[in-house]
Amino acid sequence: MYLRIFSFALLVLIFSCKESSEKQKPGKALFNGQDLSGWTQMGGEANYAVEDGIIVGKTVSDTPNSFLTTDKMYDDFILELDYKVDSSMNSGIQIRSNSIASYQNGRVHGYQIEIDPSERAWSAGIYDEGRRGWLVDLDNNSKAQKAFKQGEWNHYRIEAIGDTIKTWINGVPASFLIDDKTASGFIALQVHSIAKDDKPGKTIMWKDIRIQTDSLEHYSQKMQIAPVTTKNTLTTSEEKDGWKMLWDGKTTEGWRGARLEDFPQQGWEIKNGILTVLASGGAESAAGGDIVTEELYGDFELKADFKITEGANSGIKYYVDTDINRGPGSSIGLEYQILDDDKHPDAKLGNHEGSRTVASLYDLIKADHDKPIHPVGAWNTARIISKNNHVEHWLNGTKVLEYERGSEDFRKLVSESKYAKWDRFGEFEEGRILLQDHGNRVSFKNIKIKTL
Repeated sequence: MYLRIFSFALLVLIFSCKESSEKQKPGKALFNGQDLSGWTQMGGEANYAVEDGIIVGKTVSDTPNSFLTTDKMYDDFILELDYKVDSSMNSGIQIRSNSIASYQNGRVHGYQIEIDPSERAWSAGIYDEGRRGWLVDLDNNSKAQKAFKQGEWNHYRIEAIGDTIKTWINGVPASFLIDDKTASGFIALQVHSIAKDDKPGKTIMWKDIRIQTDSLEHYSQKMQIAPVTTKNTLTTSEEKDGWKMLWDGKTTEGWRGARLEDFPQQGWEIKNGILTVLASGGAESAAGGDIVTEELYGDFELKADFKITEGANSGIKYYVDTDINRGPGSSIGLEYQILDDDKHPDAKLGNHEGSRTVASLYDLIKADHDKPIHPVGAWNTARIISKNNHVEHWLNGTKVLEYERGSEDFRKLVSESKYAKWDRFGEFEEGRILLQDHGNRVSFKNIKIKTL
């Protein structure tokens, strides 16, 4: 009798201790330990299942990267989880990630906290899946590289608060990133693709997945390593791929006024790593004036982040010859239009309908109507690629138009526009890059170029 009473009391004590321990853990479980409720698979066709309270992902040959994504979106949070990975696999934890129909047919993209059991040992480094590539590798962090446990359970702590992302692997500081590319998105568990001839069925497992979204400042931990910032700097992948900063984020070096020998003394502001043309009433190149690169560019790829104010107008011009049109107004060149389509009247003007809207080839070709534009006051990314006379305009990762310089169709469009009076308009072999002063406040940062 006493033995039964003692056994019952012991069971109650064990259950109570377990329940108390669960309550003491911060945040809440993202995985219920029983099924995949609250999660949706995207991308490839890897197999995800629940086995003994653990999420198990298994590779499938000849299918893209697979992602088990949370149905809920998260912005600021602290995420902790355990994982075990096959020694021959690569994987990762997606955070603040998205799948948008207009972006590469719905491709999952965003920050990935790497899982890397290879000799490189970059586990808990930060990779930008489907966009910029490596943001923080672990080449200079040997302690974090050594912290990974091959063939065992590993623990990640991931803090994403504001523009700062911090990671730890088994309690060791791994990555410290300051980047404001994406503020919100889903969390996802990746099973990496394998080749058609690779043996399928390799596994990665996750458990004890918990997220905290309240009182983050109280629970946030200090980092003992220096931060990496992406503002006006090249990422590791960009540097290896031949990119260069077109603006250094601090000075006027490499730039001058389109009508001047030096940089304008007024009308432009450099502050906190942002280059801003100031408001002056909306007139074209009537205050500080346009600014241009000192260097000329032929085939190139250009990226720049821009932010507009309400009703603003500006542009990024290329193949600019500042000796043309030395009189009033802006210097002449092909233009990637920057505009508040909803509030600026230019959106409804032009010889070709819609050709003065944002991301269009100004006055010549309208950008795709499904373009993914962020609202006034938010940052957008412009991308221009020009190679062998083939030109593409991209907006926030989506191609919105393309054309051939010097083609019959191109020349016809020019002949019907205000550019008809300039011989060989848009067909120069090289020219300057220009940021336009149209009298409205518009800001730029992360201006990068690669010659092709």
